Amino acid sequence: MSENHLSARGLDTLLGEWRGGASAYRALSDRIRLLTLDGRIPTDSRLPAERDLSERLGVSRTTVTAAYRELRDAGYLRSVRGSGSIVRLPGAGAPSPTPETEGILDFSKATMPALPGLADAAAHAAAELPRHLDDSGFDPVGIPELRAAIADRYTARGLPTAPEQIMVTLGAQHAIALLARVLVGRGDRALIESPTYPHAAEALRAAGARLAAVNVSAGGPGDDPGTRGWDEAALLQTLQRSSPVVGYLMPDFHNPTGQSMPAEQRERVASAAADACTTLIIDETIAELDIDRAGEFLPFAACTDMRSAPRVVSVGSVGKTVWGGMRIGWIRAEPALISKLVAARCTNDLGTPILEQLIVTRLLADMPAILAGRRELLRVGRDHLERRLAETFPDWQVPHVDGGITAWVNLGRPVSSQLTLAARSHGLLVPAGPRFGLDGAFERFLRLPFSHSAPDTDRAVDALEAAWGSLLRHPFADTGYLAEVV
Repeated sequence: MSENHLSARGLDTLLGEWRGGASAYRALSDRIRLLTLDGRIPTDSRLPAERDLSERLGVSRTTVTAAYRELRDAGYLRSVRGSGSIVRLPGAGAPSPTPETEGILDFSKATMPALPGLADAAAHAAAELPRHLDDSGFDPVGIPELRAAIADRYTARGLPTAPEQIMVTLGAQHAIALLARVLVGRGDRALIESPTYPHAAEALRAAGARLAAVNVSAGGPGDDPGTRGWDEAALLQTLQRSSPVVGYLMPDFHNPTGQSMPAEQRERVASAAADACTTLIIDETIAELDIDRAGEFLPFAACTDMRSAPRVVSVGSVGKTVWGGMRIGWIRAEPALISKLVAARCTNDLGTPILEQLIVTRLLADMPAILAGRRELLRVGRDHLERRLAETFPDWQVPHVDGGITAWVNLGRPVSSQLTLAARSHGLLVPAGPRFGLDGAFERFLRLPFSHSAPDTDRAVDALEAAWGSLLRHPFADTGYLAEVV
């Protein structure tokens, strides 16, 4: 078992403003429990010693002792002689119950149900498998027909692409982690959005990067549209002054805010990145999930010139459009970088499953029709979620989005973690806002996907209503924590 030691300072940063209406030990216990459930404190982490944490938080050691004891009694900590208090999840060691078997509605993942007809596509692809069985089956770069199909898809979207510029991966997360491992050295600076896709931040940190965050704002009803989206001044300044080795951006239907970067801004960002010798990793996993976005939006790399184009690397997958269980993604880059990635890949895995590649090759031929169906599903889901939230929580700010999968809801108070914990007690699993920030930010926000059915969305909103009511019955202090940041 590998252990992570979490320092008192590190835990203090993660805790944020944890003091609420409950007793101090219970509020501390609840926040650590939420951080564990949310994945911000990994299991098998060793918590700081009680004395160290009490001194850091400015509370009595008795408070920390009582909080740790409550966590142990609930199954979230175990005591290991010589190692202290180790984080765990209740039931660890036994088969983990799924959210369905627990009766929990899972809104923690921004994804859609499996594509209708996926099983039929798999059956047809299986019939094509025999012609590949004479090979070893280890495929680190991708079968030729899938690489050609992905290249053709980019070309159809306005970005001429050759198969030699494509590498097939085990989903988008695998692609991001591989790029981070190849491009980033320990101590290198990496630009990232805030809020952001949390697993991208984790991949960059695992590669040893020091993160430089640039704000992305969803705005709210009545806000000046100019205040929404990327803080361009800060973004360009970070590129110019910090010269980060890489920058991770999601310019189309940004997760979680739903914002899209205008074409002119893409050109300016790409040019500044080229000047700074920064490689931009462009996450396009949600890029084609347009609902009713006005104007034409080409792939980010199509907004570059010959000087900046080599510095733009695109990442895509079918995890959002087809099904999360179809672990096929890809990287579009210059052939020289593709060769480096293929060489580095073999230290972690030996390639992408052939059968899944054959399935996706077949599906890409029907992608326009697939996307039409998915966009309609998202349009209905978005409108229903916005309507229910407006009726149930008139004081919440729910910015209207024109694509993507998620709404970035402003609660008006820094209670996202408390609400998330309360919602679980009412049968809803949903990530707290700080899951998408760095160092505990975004306590005023909640990410809600609108890709679920109307009955499930109704059930989720009802659970949030019950959870919100429980918080109102037990008043919390509105400290204004991080209000200027978020």
